[in-house]
Amino acid sequence: MAIPTKRELRKAKRHRRRPAERILRGLIVLVAVVLVVAGLGYGYLRYQWSKVFSSPCSTCVAAANGQPYNVLLIGSDTRVGETAAQAQQFGNSSNAGGQRSDTIKIVHVDPSTGTASTLSIPRDTYVTLSGLPANSQLSSNNKINAAFSNGPDALIKTVENTFGIPISHYIVVNFFGLQDAVNALGGISMDFPYPVRDRDCATGTCYNNSGLDVPTAGCQVLSGQQALALSRSRYFQYFAGGQWHSDPTSDLGRIQRQNLIISAALDKAKSTYNPLRLNTLLNSVVHDFSKDDALSLTDLVSLGERYHAFSGSDLHAYTLPTVGASSSVAGSVEVVQPDAAAQTLTQFLGGAPGAVGTPPLDAYGSPLTLPMTTTTAPPTTNVAATPSKGTGTATAPASSIPSYDPRPC
Repeated sequence: MAIPTKRELRKAKRHRRRPAERILRGLIVLVAVVLVVAGLGYGYLRYQWSKVFSSPCSTCVAAANGQPYNVLLIGSDTRVGETAAQAQQFGNSSNAGGQRSDTIKIVHVDPSTGTASTLSIPRDTYVTLSGLPANSQLSSNNKINAAFSNGPDALIKTVENTFGIPISHYIVVNFFGLQDAVNALGGISMDFPYPVRDRDCATGTCYNNSGLDVPTAGCQVLSGQQALALSRSRYFQYFAGGQWHSDPTSDLGRIQRQNLIISAALDKAKSTYNPLRLNTLLNSVVHDFSKDDALSLTDLVSLGERYHAFSGSDLHAYTLPTVGASSSVAGSVEVVQPDAAAQTLTQFLGGAPGAVGTPPLDAYGSPLTLPMTTTTAPPTTNVAATPSKGTGTATAPASSIPSYDPRPC
C-alpha cells in the first residue's frame, strides 16, 4: 500500500476538521452578531429613554440595593400638549385647566422575590395636603388629588405623611399614555358579560362622559381609545334584562376596572413580546409620561430582566378602604376606614407602614388614627375592591368581581 505524502496528510487533516471548524466559526459569528445587535438595541433604548422628561424629586426616598421599594404611578388629567383631535375627545386647557391626579396607584416592587403589588388610593380621599408652596391657594384639608396641582413632590409628600409609605420613584402618565400603549400592543382582549356605556345624568342632561360605548357582549379586542374610555368611566352602566343598570360604586368601581385593564395589558405584553413590538411601544409612549431623574435606564433594564415573565394574574391589587361622605370644606369626599386601612396597608407592604405625620381626615376634618398592625395575610390576586355602595374594602378574591365588569380574555 502506498504511503501518503505529507501534502495528502495535511489535506486529510483539514478535511477531518472542516465540520468542527465550520461550527466553531458559525458560533463566533453568531456571538459577534448578538453582541452587535445587543449593543445597537441598548443604544437605541438609551436614545428613546433620553426623550422622557425627567425632573428631580426632593421628597423621594432612595431604596437600599435589592430591597423592596415603592413607585408612585400618577394618572394626570392635564390637557397640555394635546392635539386637536385629543382636545375634542378630552376637552382643552381652557375648559379643563391645571392638572389633578386622576389616578393614584402605588406599585410595591420586591426584586428579591420577583413579586409586585398595587395599591389604589381613591382620588377623593380626604387628607391634609403636605408640601404645598407658601403662596398656594389650596385649602390644606382637601381631596388627595388636589396635591398634584403643585406637581409630584407635593403628592408624594402627602402620601408619605398620610399613610407612612416611602416613595422611591414616580411616573406621571397623561391621558394619552394608556391609549398609545394599548394601541402599540395591538389592543387588549376583554370579555364583556353585557353591553356597557358611560352615562352621566347628574346635571339633568345625560351625556357620555368618557366615551365608553361597547354595544355587544363577549370577548373582544379593545383599541387604545376604548381602553382609555373604560378606565375613565365613572358613570358605568351595563345592559341586562332589557334595561340599563348603573354601577353604584363610581370611582371605586372605576379603580377595579383599571386594575383589570392593567392585567389584560400585562398578559398581552407577555404573550406578544418581541423587539419590533417593544420599538413600537417605546416610540408611542416616550412623550406620554415623565419621571423622577433617579429612575434610570439601568433600573428599567433590571426590572425587565427580573419581570419579563410577569403576567396579569401575578399582580396583587389592593384598594384603600374608604366610605363616601360629605365635607363642608371639600364637598363629596372618601373617608378612610382606619381599621380596614391599617390591615390593607400592612398586606400591601408586607409589613407595617412607617410613621404617619398627618393622618387622614374624617368628614369633619378631624384626624383619624390608623392602628398599628403587623399581621399580614396571603395576598390575593388580580382584583381591587369589592363593590359596595360608597365603600371601598380590602382586596377580595377574584370571584367577587361584579358580574357586570369585563375580564381579561
